[in-house]
Amino acid sequence: MLELPEILLIDKPLEMTSFDIIRALRRRHKEEGGEGRLKVGHAGTLDPLATGLMILGVGKGTKKLTELVKLDKEYTAEVRIGEQRTTGDLEGAIVAEKEVDQISEETIKNVVASMVGTLTLPVSAYSAIKKEGKPMYKRAREAEKKGEVITDVPVREMTVYEAEVLDSANIIVSGKARLVVTVRFAVASGVYVRSLGEELGRRLGYPATLQALRRTKVGDFSITEAVLLENI
Repeated sequence: MLELPEILLIDKPLEMTSFDIIRALRRRHKEEGGEGRLKVGHAGTLDPLATGLMILGVGKGTKKLTELVKLDKEYTAEVRIGEQRTTGDLEGAIVAEKEVDQISEETIKNVVASMVGTLTLPVSAYSAIKKEGKPMYKRAREAEKKGEVITDVPVREMTVYEAEVLDSANIIVSGKARLVVTVRFAVASGVYVRSLGEELGRRLGYPATLQALRRTKVGDFSITEAVLLENI
């Protein structure tokens, strides 16, 4: 019999959805002879192209998720400066691009530091926020099939507690100059890091998108405590 704690910390792998994780646990529960449908939920999704800490509630633990979803979070984000995409990450199509000139490390650090505080930013059209009862990403994908682009996106206040440059590197992508800035963001609940990535680009004077994202903390829970799905 598969025995799971009420609160389970998972290190989500690349390209799996949050619901893929839940389905995998339910399948494993059934394979191990568990009775009935495993009751499991999560305290905040991660996009398929994001990795890192997911908090799952199992059984009675699902009752604790309402509070856990409100906890502050920490991310390591790789922001590609020089191109903007429909989804705010590499999954989408390029909608704006500009070759990147040399930007000094001091300028990058100052601009990243300027992002600490409460910002009012547009949310990605591919987010899970609902508008008129339908998740934005569903509206965006329906529009995409028609060759249209969603422009009436919600605007939200997002609080950034800390923003620290971990690395910056000039790269060439398809023959074009780009800059990748790796930033540690400590943020309040409800912050969309794709929005922060695009805002970083705007402040540097360029379009921008997320190249990679990893969630490292949720409240006092750390990625160092998480287990890989295959090790459960």
